[in-house]
Amino acid sequence: MQPQNPLNLLTQKCTLGCPILDRVLAGGIPCNSITELVSESACGKTQLSLQLLLSAQLPLSHGGLFSSSLYIHSEFPFPSRRLQQLSLSFRASHSYLFPSHDPCDRIFVRGVQSAEELLTLLGKIDTLLVKSPSELPIKLIVIDSVAALFRSEFENTPGDLKRRSSLFFKISSKLKSQAKRFGLAVMVTNQVVDLVDSDGLNGMRVGNLSCLYSSGRRVVPALGISWANCVNSRLFLSRDYEIVREEMGSEDAKGGDLRMRRRLQVVFAPHLPQSSCEFVILREGVFGVGV
Repeated sequence: MQPQNPLNLLTQKCTLGCPILDRVLAGGIPCNSITELVSESACGKTQLSLQLLLSAQLPLSHGGLFSSSLYIHSEFPFPSRRLQQLSLSFRASHSYLFPSHDPCDRIFVRGVQSAEELLTLLGKIDTLLVKSPSELPIKLIVIDSVAALFRSEFENTPGDLKRRSSLFFKISSKLKSQAKRFGLAVMVTNQVVDLVDSDGLNGMRVGNLSCLYSSGRRVVPALGISWANCVNSRLFLSRDYEIVREEMGSEDAKGGDLRMRRRLQVVFAPHLPQSSCEFVILREGVFGVGV
């Protein structure tokens, strides 16, 4: 049995609403730092983000932050229908904690369409963090996704790459400063690109690139090494398909159902060992199915 990391005892965390996922993350998404959630499209980044926004409202005794949240989205439209579905399930399962109000009222939503717009917004939200419009303070910021703000705006030229790296640093520095000053949990989502070079990116490796596979392809997080150095922890969501065969009473029986399998993996984190678990997405939310 591995000794308990002191950081796990001292740092407040926000539950993801699933005991198995929380176990892998030693309690959930930590405050005072930036956690990055990486995956290809349709793996469940936004699903987990929305579930986290709701879980933040839980009292500390239930693994939450007893707080409101700020959700900054760069991919449109905002998934309001899915949030409402999750909110109904969340409220039903915690009816004794939320008898008279809609949990969505404690989630503040802002849309941004460029990296500069995100940086400007972050510079204006200190007032919101000091005095929340809700009765609960804001203790969670989710940015979904940071990659969408950079992948189309910048070209692969020295000038643009320098400007992009500068924005990486400014955005992450502001988020880290706010996280430490206000005790926030910050989660940003990122996308992936296919890895063509078998030796990594120009022979360099960031984190555990050799183990990042999704949909049968080898992938790496978007935005490169500069951005990887801007986050404190990196989590990777992957998906794959498996054939589930039914017992047909015959050794010659063939066929079966095709089922999507998803996995959450710790790539790097100062307070966690490398580990993973599988999960499924249902109408009620994300549920772990095994470590």
